[in-house]
Amino acid sequence: MTLSDAFAAATGAWSGTNGFRLMPADPLATAPATATLTLAAGGSLLTLAYTWSHPEDGAADGLLVTGPAVDGFVALWADSWHQQPAPMSMTGRIDDAGELLVTGSYAGEWGWRIALAVDGDGLALRMDNVVPASVAGEGDAGPYPVMVCELRRPAQPDGDGP
Repeated sequence: MTLSDAFAAATGAWSGTNGFRLMPADPLATAPATATLTLAAGGSLLTLAYTWSHPEDGAADGLLVTGPAVDGFVALWADSWHQQPAPMSMTGRIDDAGELLVTGSYAGEWGWRIALAVDGDGLALRMDNVVPASVAGEGDAGPYPVMVCELRRPAQPDGDGP
């Protein structure tokens, strides 16, 4: 499946909410979020520019750019809160249902996963931190959701205004 197959109908502006947590046992702190999804270079590249708000540090934004590679997809991801100063390079795939899943690593064994999918009339963006077994307590290794973003198309004016 190509990026155009999976996401052409989802291009444009989105708004909704983002839930964020730092640690697995923390509750998700929900705040407004926006995103703009575009296809570029003849549909071979997908860009997702998004904004969200950290519960203590305030406004944050990020950018995911992905495209096909010899075996799957490559991506470059940066977020103003999550990682500085360098973007993370990632690899991944699109599954049969059209979900894009890219993964990368940081700080040695730690991992990061980003999933993007059209969800009915919405757009779902999820970011998981992957805790390595070498530092986890019993049962704590593996992925947990850090960001869960649920987006819808912004309401359109009905044309009946003044």
